[in-house]
Amino acid sequence: MIAHLTIAVRDVKTSAAFFENTLQWPPIDRPNNIGRPAAWHAIASNQELHLIEVDDFEPSPFEQEFGRHFAFFYPLEQFDELKRRLIENGAELIEPLRPTPFERFFFRNPDGYIFEIVAAGHAAAT
Repeated sequence: MIAHLTIAVRDVKTSAAFFENTLQWPPIDRPNNIGRPAAWHAIASNQELHLIEVDDFEPSPFEQEFGRHFAFFYPLEQFDELKRRLIENGAELIEPLRPTPFERFFFRNPDGYIFEIVAAGHAAAT
């Protein structure tokens, strides 16, 4: 099981609001020993997203479907509402490059990371 993912961001407050407003990941208390702006969010039980503000952060050119991206299960019946929230909060929706037997879509968040949203309830291998 994954304990947490840590990603660099340009502005912690903006990025934290994005994840709270779109994927509805609530903020959680973080340790005070970081020495830079940071925010923690609960993804699922015992799984977290850690945001660390990094001066002059630029996303990798390898952020893409056939490169680095993060995939999360999400209820299919909530896809349309999630897409609406993503667009309203500055994400770019991206069509998949290959078909799959299950519903999914990609988005680029304002920091440039690519996320895949996969319909919950199917086999994990994609």
